[in-house]
Amino acid sequence: MNAPHTLVAPVSFTLDGQPCQAQPGETLLQAADRAGVAIPRLCHADGLRPDGNCRSCVVEVQGERTLAASCCRAVQPGMVVHTGSERARRSQRMVVELLLADLPAEGAAWVEGDASRPHGELSQWAERLGVRPRPALQALQRAQPAPDDSHPAMRVRLDACIQCTRCVRACREVQVNDVIGLRGRGAATQVVFDLGDPMGASSCVACGECVQACPTGALSARTLVGDRRVDREVDSVCPYCGVGCQITYQVRGERIVGVQGRDGPANAGRLCVKGRFGFDYVAHPQRLTVPLVRREGAAKDAGAIHPPGQPLRDWREVFREASWDEALALAAGGLKRLREAHGTAALAGFGSAKGSNEEAYLFQKLVRTAFGNHNVDHCTRLCHASSVAALLEGVGSGAVSNPVADVQHAAFVLVIGANPTQNHPVAATWIKNAAERGTRVVLADPRRTDLARHCWRVLNFRPDADVALLNAMLHTIVEEGLTDPAFIAERVDEFEALRAQVQAFSPEAMEPVTGIPAATLREVARAYATSPASMILWGMGVSQHVHGTDNARCLIALAAITGQIGRPGTGLHPLRGQNNVQGASDAGLIPMMFPSYQRVSEPAVREWFGRFWGTPLAEQPGRTVVEILHDALRPADDPARIRGMYIMGENPAMSDPDLAHARAGLAALDHLVVQDLFLTETAWLADVVLPASAWPEKTGTVTNTDRTVQLGRRAIDPPGQARPDLWIIQQMARGLGLGLGLGWDYVGPEAGVQAVYEEMRQAMRGPQAHGVLDGVPWERLLHDGAVTYPCVSEDDPGQPVIFTERFPTPTGRLRLVPAALRPPGESPDPDWPFVLITGRQLEHWHTGSMTRRSEVLDVLEPAPTASLHGQDLARLGVAPGGWIEVASRRGQVRLRARRDDGTPPGAVFIPFAYAEAAANLLTHPALDPTAKIPGFKHCAVRVRAAAPDEPGEGAQPATN
Repeated sequence: MNAPHTLVAPVSFTLDGQPCQAQPGETLLQAADRAGVAIPRLCHADGLRPDGNCRSCVVEVQGERTLAASCCRAVQPGMVVHTGSERARRSQRMVVELLLADLPAEGAAWVEGDASRPHGELSQWAERLGVRPRPALQALQRAQPAPDDSHPAMRVRLDACIQCTRCVRACREVQVNDVIGLRGRGAATQVVFDLGDPMGASSCVACGECVQACPTGALSARTLVGDRRVDREVDSVCPYCGVGCQITYQVRGERIVGVQGRDGPANAGRLCVKGRFGFDYVAHPQRLTVPLVRREGAAKDAGAIHPPGQPLRDWREVFREASWDEALALAAGGLKRLREAHGTAALAGFGSAKGSNEEAYLFQKLVRTAFGNHNVDHCTRLCHASSVAALLEGVGSGAVSNPVADVQHAAFVLVIGANPTQNHPVAATWIKNAAERGTRVVLADPRRTDLARHCWRVLNFRPDADVALLNAMLHTIVEEGLTDPAFIAERVDEFEALRAQVQAFSPEAMEPVTGIPAATLREVARAYATSPASMILWGMGVSQHVHGTDNARCLIALAAITGQIGRPGTGLHPLRGQNNVQGASDAGLIPMMFPSYQRVSEPAVREWFGRFWGTPLAEQPGRTVVEILHDALRPADDPARIRGMYIMGENPAMSDPDLAHARAGLAALDHLVVQDLFLTETAWLADVVLPASAWPEKTGTVTNTDRTVQLGRRAIDPPGQARPDLWIIQQMARGLGLGLGLGWDYVGPEAGVQAVYEEMRQAMRGPQAHGVLDGVPWERLLHDGAVTYPCVSEDDPGQPVIFTERFPTPTGRLRLVPAALRPPGESPDPDWPFVLITGRQLEHWHTGSMTRRSEVLDVLEPAPTASLHGQDLARLGVAPGGWIEVASRRGQVRLRARRDDGTPPGAVFIPFAYAEAAANLLTHPALDPTAKIPGFKHCAVRVRAAAPDEPGEGAQPATN
């Protein structure tokens, strides 16, 4: 159960002659703020630990000899406080005057655009207190530090620094990046990055927390220096990872010029480099602003999307501009003709986890009702399909049990197969905060990543040994009697089958398989089982295997047999990748499920949706991403061949495994419609390209990894003739024969987004659903901005922690599914001796279509690299930064080597965001048999040194 709230009596005291009340433990400054009494403050900021070093917030407490810093002095019963007494006010003014006198006349944070008030909060308080520095004090001004312009995103002007240490606390205590500190003593004290390095040369990860914390503009975003006025600020949600950080867009001249973090449930004001500085992709010169149609005779050459070593072709060689009427007629008409000529099985659609819930819902509805099949999927198939399959099978729900920030209530946290400091940086801050408070954090991953330095234990197991490691932990817990028998008896099925399965998996037997000492495995298993609250978080290192579902089954078993689920600080949390992969799945953008995970194969469910949408629906579940592109290459006379596709916001020509095969499938389609922001690698193979809207250009909801539905509002309009995705889907539906009067009448602002949302809510109440959004009407989102489901009534605050009393299975009990060892899709051998691991990196997201068009992000990581252990580089005779070729049985790429001793010897890590060295040219298409997810995390490759001027630079398919 959620912890009950205990009522505590308030503390009574007197504030400026008036009776006042404070909450126990509240500071004088907090109590004064609630009472509407303004006390100066410079070193204090909400969300930061009170430091009390600037002394501008001092107040007089009756009966005390010295003034008290109100930011860190707790209210005591009967205390009599004077915030504006002559003594207090004189001290406040003196502090502000001394600080202001030491700063230059020019500044970087003008108050209300007034250059005569150049130092932000310091200038504001000086004005409110009537302070002007005396010339005699200004004459004693310190020698001003030199400016630092070394960082592409931020400007450093330490001549405006008042050493309030807000940046230090933001960096070290909030984000826990440990980059900013103080050196020197007395008058020589100075803020520094690392060991006095320029900011751009330091280990700064550009989260910008210091910029958001700085009160004077000593640290500033480059896009907002000096006059920081903007035309408007618009609240929204970050468009990148699944953490779901709330943000505020700052708009000037109809361009986004800055992003601030908001106090959202997932981020509490925190952001990462992508969320704060990755916003300018929407204004990139390569934005699609007019519909395009493939020219007659322009061949679809899957191998020439990015000719190796050559710049991109001029799109005018391949496409011509068209009106919307013509483009829509050609797009929908081509699909309609294929349906009529070859039957409903000939078409398929890929939706997007980077769009809104409303777009995902409407897109899957279009495929099911207009195409006449369930061949609709999105990128969840490539990231967490195995996690969802195992959770639905065992727990009855594909969503997380507890939010990420629940680690603050945990005593033990297992992070396995995830690199949150790179992929979910704000989520990583909560984990690091927990570690700082004493939570035992264990990292289990073949690579030793940045999180390792915060961990109690690190299990760098051999690649592909996940099931062996987890079964060894389960063996220890069962053998040593560390289970929770009462929880098992009341809420768990198939325990005896699990006991029998793990009997052969002792840590001693698995030590040579995993590479982890048996004693360490037993120690970690005991700590997990006996902790008062243990939580598991995992990423694509667990899910992207041919045994990904088995991996997740083992994690479910760990939580179940120890009773570590259904309480704060416990549970299971697959860290979702894209900003709306949870919501897109909830909305039905998967081939075997209707909205809210109601199975297509269930006749009662299918009939209900048929009535709801006003058309009969296909009986068979649809095909998945990889299956669809494979079926596009079937013989011309094969009735199962996929001949036409509609792709919205997905880029399978970069994200799918065995890219040469996937691209050949796309090129073989008779008709391909792509709806996107840019001419992506997939769009180059399209027959019609429809210019769509970016996230800041639309209003809609998204659902983050915590199950929190959040509202994003349109900040700017799409450029040129680009149109909202929701509008485009509706026009495509009409072109396919689903016009007005056929359930497609969505009226209202923003392409009828509210009407679509409300229909989606009804769909999620279907015959086998649980009404998780019953308490979240559109009006509530307009007011609250964010609600965590399940939320079954409008007075329900939402349920961050679920499974507290029962599981949403037919029996109400969790079902254990034992897992055996399964060989990988491909193993290293003498000819292919390395293991390739693919993934994301901090600065770039997914296939890079957005982040590689963001100036700051592209400057920070401009080119593809392959990370190898120093021993392997030495053995290959390659220096860090040297050229290497990585090849598999399917293709080869050339890129520069990066030394990373956290990558185990015999492995190579390549991010998959770079078209010029597309990692997925190397990966194999072997699938998990249950979830149909590819095994991206384990394939066999060879690595050799390559000369800088060697022909064939870049990515190429295998030539054999």
